[in-house]
Amino acid sequence: MFATLSDRLADTFKNLRGKGRLSEADIDATAREIRIALLEADVALPVVKEFVGAVKERARGEEVSQALNPAQQVVKIVDEELVAILGGETRRLRFAKSGPTVLMLAGLQGAGKTTLAAKLALWLKEQGRSPLLVAADLQRPNAVNQLQVNGERVGVKVFAPEPGNGVGDPVRVARDAVEEAKRTLHDVVIVDTAGRLGVDAEMMKQAADIRDAVQPDEVLFVVDAMIGQDAVTTAQAFLDGVGYDAVVLTKLDGDARGGAALSIASITGKPVMFASNGEKMTDFDLFHPDRMASRILDMGDVMTLIEQAEKAFDAEQAAAAAAKLTGQGGEFTLDDFLEQMQQVRKLGSMSKIMGMLPGMGQFRDQLENFDEREIDRIQAIIQSMTPAERANPKLIDGSRRARIAKGSGRQVSDVNQLVDRFFEARKMMQSMARGGGIPGMPGMPGMPGAGGKRGRSKQQPKKGKGKRVSGNPAKAAQQAAAQKEKSASGGGNPFGTPAGEEPMDYEKAAAALDLPKDFSKYLK
Repeated sequence: MFATLSDRLADTFKNLRGKGRLSEADIDATAREIRIALLEADVALPVVKEFVGAVKERARGEEVSQALNPAQQVVKIVDEELVAILGGETRRLRFAKSGPTVLMLAGLQGAGKTTLAAKLALWLKEQGRSPLLVAADLQRPNAVNQLQVNGERVGVKVFAPEPGNGVGDPVRVARDAVEEAKRTLHDVVIVDTAGRLGVDAEMMKQAADIRDAVQPDEVLFVVDAMIGQDAVTTAQAFLDGVGYDAVVLTKLDGDARGGAALSIASITGKPVMFASNGEKMTDFDLFHPDRMASRILDMGDVMTLIEQAEKAFDAEQAAAAAAKLTGQGGEFTLDDFLEQMQQVRKLGSMSKIMGMLPGMGQFRDQLENFDEREIDRIQAIIQSMTPAERANPKLIDGSRRARIAKGSGRQVSDVNQLVDRFFEARKMMQSMARGGGIPGMPGMPGMPGAGGKRGRSKQQPKKGKGKRVSGNPAKAAQQAAAQKEKSASGGGNPFGTPAGEEPMDYEKAAAALDLPKDFSKYLK
């Protein structure tokens, strides 16, 4: 969604690189480019003025003028100001101290409230809660049926006493739902209300009546992030007519310019609490202003990626695979490779995963054109192999490769590429798992020029073996005496005996060992 804004900001910051200090003209030019970028992203004009003013004021301050790298300091200022207009801190749900927590969803027609209600229910279920969905949208055709289908998909009970399609009293349904939740021991009630227009006085009154009837702990305003400036206008109208505690943004995965997300929190004063960024029921999470700002500035969102990986990955499988890579749990096979690939797929599309890594904005075109079916093709090739071939890919000769290609509907060259890439990937992963760095990466541990057994520089001389010392105490003393004598004469130590020190009396030192009387013959 923020691709255009990210690209414009990245181009702006490029012009600052390499400058030891920023002049007044540099700051004005940067502020002008940021202003244009925000306006093109459809950010509300009052927000743009406030944002650019704050950036210019701080850029002229000591934190930039005295910085070692002014360009990086300006990026830091822009990041912090973006976090501020996005709401500052992460806003979390407030749960009731006693009885079920009532959450009321309201918003415009077509904003995606019904689907979002099911996503929120699944998210709460994963947090250990017991949610109850309430079908109080009795106006839109098939809204009740849609909520029932979505509730079944996420495994959450739906309270739907009325058929909908214009039939029934939504206020009574919402009130009865709270009593039903108390009776059935559900600790969260999610009330899905009818969509409305900002100028629809009758529907706004209905929302206010539902609010008064159930006294919700949180009223969440659901807004489509793709509708731009109109989202801010209607959000303000709904705030004046009904009131709400926080905002939920939907369709953040769209290709709109994203001005609503950057404007709504600043204009209304209400924080964005949740964000929905896909069609799957799991494409939903808390809205983190700092992470969103990092995405806009192409600094990635590694924390979200880690959290998603912790949910999707099987810890035991990951540990077993890691043990195989270090050589402690057998050989890492194509079966293990396939398992790891299937776990990665649980995170979502590869383009979305890669997009969370820092600096991937420059590869946006390649990520958008990535064919997700390529993973299916790899899976088909691996599953066309016998168990023995997957366990030991070295068995796969020419005739086997032809059979595998035919079984998977691919070319022999595709099988060859997969097998070759598997061996290369396994070698790299094993090297990294053992702490040897990445093969072929200069300067990494275990690489040429970086030290280590395999990476010893050719110019670095090998350590010679030290002189053997006798285990016999007397002989050891004699060897030490001879070595010291040689050093004193300049043969071994070019500096001789240190100034001011008398040469050591080695005969006296040997006598000090208190050897047996007949032991002297061994000293000859």
